[in-house]
Amino acid sequence: MFYPQQSPAVPHKHPNHHDQSPWSRSHHPVLGPPASQNIGPPPASPAFSLYTNGSVNPMQHHPPHPHALSHPPIPHHQHQNSLSHYPSPPNGHIHSQHIGSGSPGSATSQIISPHWQQQLLKCEMVRSARSPHHRARASAMAARTIPKSAIPITNPNHVKPILNADTPPKESDAPVSSTPAPTSALESSPSLTGSAVNHPSSTVAPIAEAPRQTAKPPQNTWNSLDMGGVNIKTLPPTSGLFAFTFLINLYLNHNTLSAIPPEIAKLRHLELLDLSGNNLGSVPPELGMLTQLKELYLFDNHLVTLPPELGSLHQLQTLGVEGNPLDAALKSIVQKDGTPALISFLRDSCPVPAPPPERLWKHVITAPEREAINNDPHTEVFSVLCYNILCEKYATERLYGYTPSWALSWDYRKELILTEVMNYDADFVCLQEVDTTQYEEYFIKHLQGQDYEGVYYPKSRYKTMSDADRRQVDGCATFYKADKYQLVEKQLIEFSTVAMQRPDFKKTDDMFNRVLGKDHIAVVCCFEHKETGTRVVVANVHIHWDPNFRDVKLVQVALLVDEVEKIASYFCKLPPRPPANSDEPQLRPSPVYGDGTKIPLIICGDFNSVPDSGVYEFLSNGSAPPDHPDFMSHLYGKYTTEGLRHKFGLKSAYAAAGDPPLTNFTPSFQGVIDYIWYNTSNLAVNAVLGGVDKSYLDKAVGFPNAHFPSDHVCLVSEFRVKPPRDSAPRSSPFVTSTNGTH
Repeated sequence: MFYPQQSPAVPHKHPNHHDQSPWSRSHHPVLGPPASQNIGPPPASPAFSLYTNGSVNPMQHHPPHPHALSHPPIPHHQHQNSLSHYPSPPNGHIHSQHIGSGSPGSATSQIISPHWQQQLLKCEMVRSARSPHHRARASAMAARTIPKSAIPITNPNHVKPILNADTPPKESDAPVSSTPAPTSALESSPSLTGSAVNHPSSTVAPIAEAPRQTAKPPQNTWNSLDMGGVNIKTLPPTSGLFAFTFLINLYLNHNTLSAIPPEIAKLRHLELLDLSGNNLGSVPPELGMLTQLKELYLFDNHLVTLPPELGSLHQLQTLGVEGNPLDAALKSIVQKDGTPALISFLRDSCPVPAPPPERLWKHVITAPEREAINNDPHTEVFSVLCYNILCEKYATERLYGYTPSWALSWDYRKELILTEVMNYDADFVCLQEVDTTQYEEYFIKHLQGQDYEGVYYPKSRYKTMSDADRRQVDGCATFYKADKYQLVEKQLIEFSTVAMQRPDFKKTDDMFNRVLGKDHIAVVCCFEHKETGTRVVVANVHIHWDPNFRDVKLVQVALLVDEVEKIASYFCKLPPRPPANSDEPQLRPSPVYGDGTKIPLIICGDFNSVPDSGVYEFLSNGSAPPDHPDFMSHLYGKYTTEGLRHKFGLKSAYAAAGDPPLTNFTPSFQGVIDYIWYNTSNLAVNAVLGGVDKSYLDKAVGFPNAHFPSDHVCLVSEFRVKPPRDSAPRSSPFVTSTNGTH
């Protein structure tokens, strides 16, 4: 079967090889003039594949028409010129290979960069796929089963290597095949090997693949669609094509499309998009939303410029622009430094979009109830802010390649973070991913001017580092209004240390192999209101991020709740604090707490767990079975023999206000992983800070960006205190607090 030489969409783009004009006779940009090639076949015909055992062969060509696929002689047979349509020289990059009198060894010769060589080779491959459904036909041909002989053919001279205890068996012991086995993307790409990402909280998808919580494309039996070379003239915005959100590869090449609708952004899981050989004068900025793209082919169109929004395509490996009258400055970047350099240029030069609308408070109680609370002097109200601020050390271009470099810098982000925290003016501020330098030199200095004092602990690894390195270790910082609350007790919970101290954990192999290697922490603070004597326990925590360690997350949260229960039980036994001014009568007597569960409790932080996880189930329900799937069949002492239980009666503040908004927003994950938990017997929710405007999120690639300085979203909730039921005063064995104050 023979496929037509010319696509109906591009009859003018491929000149006849018999044309004697200098541009149509230009030499191959990679192979050079005939003098440097010796004798070889002519350039590849666009009607046949350019693959040989999976590798690109720019010289492969069929002999004059006696062919394996026989067909009658075709008059005026054409060969595709490698620099047809809009060649490179008119854009100011004339190489010596394009000049008839030049030679590779002459002084005027210029070497084509490897980036541009790869671009031209891929351009030739795409041009060879102009026939209708070329990729689909090639894929079907490759998928045909090859009948096997009854007797396997093996090499009789092949000697199997002698295996020892240190040498695992190899697959090469199988019958010899002349076709090399395909390698996985991880094995074939040097950028993906030896680059494990260990960001302790982020769930974003970095350029280097790493196991983390990401959104997967919808399951389907096929994920590639070839609509190339079939003379498609238009794609309406209502096309059913945009409902195929499971697509990974989409070929719309060599049609007659003059525009691509913005609805293309719905195909978020695309990794290859071929729009070559059309009549496109521009591409929609919404293409920048397809952050999973690795190959974007725009060859042989009429593009003069590119939208700066394409700068968010941080995983793009090839942006095919050959054959377009592209701006010389943009094309020179690709020719010299390749696609990543052009993407970085577009990203950093992209104009700042309009800011989102202000986040609104979502009230849980009615307006009359709010008015009654405000007028009641005996009703005590406090607010809590929870925010993972994205530590400076983790805000790298490799992890957040879609963010402009200026918006990713700490000097820019720290101002936005501080402004946001100070504007909400919460009574308790719980921050995660704060390093020692940021805490001491920035946050505590500025927040002191707003009557805040703070408690800070870095993660456990700082103990093994030098003085300079340990200052970059992140941790948890809790700030409180010092004019309103007195810090009575503070305690650091190192999950690995607490796990070691449990007698039922000491003989568990899973604990040594999985739990002890993580240095995550929680900071628990016990406060007392200076006027009313009301006590509040605030726990600020950062849980492990990796979804492959769901068991570790569940164990860390279980350890946290156990320790908080011990701290609250101790705190309730302390005697009431004497009034600051004995001459002034108290509005009401200081509350007395019968046990630790009667003290108002806040547990907030970055839990790296979605609402359908075992962590959420345990905290909200108060229990989890010993065979919970999130334990992943690992053994953790009583946790996996008796199950998990607590008596606090916890509830998420945002769940009380309805559906929780997104708390983590990246190209590969959008979901809820941060929470503010409270005990319902002693606290009630008045209001929570609403989520980010949905219309803004629909146009945003991910955070951080110019308006949001972290990949997490700040959470704020206002609570009212329910008076304790214990009213009778109770003597205490403690005369004074032995723990002192901050």
